[in-house]
Amino acid sequence: MLIKQKHLEGIMSGNVSLAFRKWKKLSIRKGSLLQTSIGVVKITDLAETELFKITDEDARLAGYENAQAVTSELEKVTNGAIYRIELGYESPDPRIGQREQKEITNEELEALKEKLLNLDKFSNQGKWTTKVLKAIQDNPKLPAVALATKVNKEKEWLKTNVRKLKNLGLTISHEPGYTLSPLGEYVLKSLPEKPQKGSGI
Repeated sequence: MLIKQKHLEGIMSGNVSLAFRKWKKLSIRKGSLLQTSIGVVKITDLAETELFKITDEDARLAGYENAQAVTSELEKVTNGAIYRIELGYESPDPRIGQREQKEITNEELEALKEKLLNLDKFSNQGKWTTKVLKAIQDNPKLPAVALATKVNKEKEWLKTNVRKLKNLGLTISHEPGYTLSPLGEYVLKSLPEKPQKGSGI
């Protein structure tokens, strides 16, 4: 579940406690924990609803001006059920301490490199991790759609896979784009300059 940065900031301050989504398939449940740029957000409740049941007060609690603004956003999605999601700030992001490290032990470095190798190994797109990390380093805070063209991929592919790098503490999300974390910079220095031939990316 992706949440806009302005709504995350509202969750952090306590001003936002609701979200509305239209999904064909439910991807979260009550009690789910979401890793976000502000820390961990917890889903405290969710239920199916209808557009006409969304009130102006609901909209304000979701970070919108009024119910019409929420309705307009949901109507951009053609098919799916509408969900009313209650959520709140749970805790700081445990990855923050990790990603701020400017140096790690050889054992920790080798473990991270092994995880990157596995991301490449199990991808149907071939080796991609080093090239994406380098593209982020060379293009800090470039919007995802533009960064995707740098690696000849679709925007959604890029966002999905950068999230995997973020989960390792190697990248930081911004509005817009991404930067390498201090840990990401350190790890990238230890990786080959270029992906091997036949990498598929």
